[in-house]
Amino acid sequence: MADATGFHLKGSAPERYEHYVAPLMAPFVTALVDAADLFPGATVLDLACGTGFAARAAAAQAGPTGRVAGADLNEAMLKIAQACHPRLYPDIEFTAAPADDLPYPDATFDAVLCQQGAQFFPDLDAALTETARVTRPGGRFAATLWARLDDSPYFMAQYRTLEQYDGPEAAAGFRAAFHAADRVTAALDRAGFRSTARRDLTFAIDLPPLDDYIAGHLSSIPWGQTLVDTAGDEALTRAAETIRARLPASTTTFPFTATLVTAVR
Repeated sequence: MADATGFHLKGSAPERYEHYVAPLMAPFVTALVDAADLFPGATVLDLACGTGFAARAAAAQAGPTGRVAGADLNEAMLKIAQACHPRLYPDIEFTAAPADDLPYPDATFDAVLCQQGAQFFPDLDAALTETARVTRPGGRFAATLWARLDDSPYFMAQYRTLEQYDGPEAAAGFRAAFHAADRVTAALDRAGFRSTARRDLTFAIDLPPLDDYIAGHLSSIPWGQTLVDTAGDEALTRAAETIRARLPASTTTFPFTATLVTAVR
């Protein structure tokens, strides 16, 4: 059986994800696509594509003769991806599929991108073995993964609040998503990729006004959804207020760090 990703959104959350997560992702998406060395006419897969941040950026680079595909298990996320595709580039083919059972022939893609998804694959070896299968010899793989939770005040405030509201087990799961680079590079080597490399990227990101943004962002990610499901909307509002209180009152600009992992098939 194919594994499901550990990152699930339901209801209207995918639409909120597209809106509220975009400011956090934007500079990392640019760096991810640049690292893949795309060219006009390239065939590209956005793996665990979500609402299509990387797929859209890749389509702009691949140009009218290129081909871009996006695969994700969450069909609600894919509907948003399809709606947000600007249609200025070649059509992006979005497909509901798990990372370890991709519906593409061998050696299909010149590049595979994965923006903040690999850390949520339940079977990382199976997913990256399947990624290797659909990547042509000499093709490139590039992924970003959140790094150094302790250096990100915004994510640390979320972590402390999650620990307060949902307990240490839920908080441990949150923290684990920030320490995946070693696991990903090792799995790439086992899958047959070569020239594996990694480097950290830090960007200072100016978020929208936090009094509104934090609650919206929280409602667009799984643990915020869980909070609403178990304790209601008021609990989410209180959690957002707690996060805000843990952040400096004088700024909306915070550092975010991700590890960029690259490899060659």
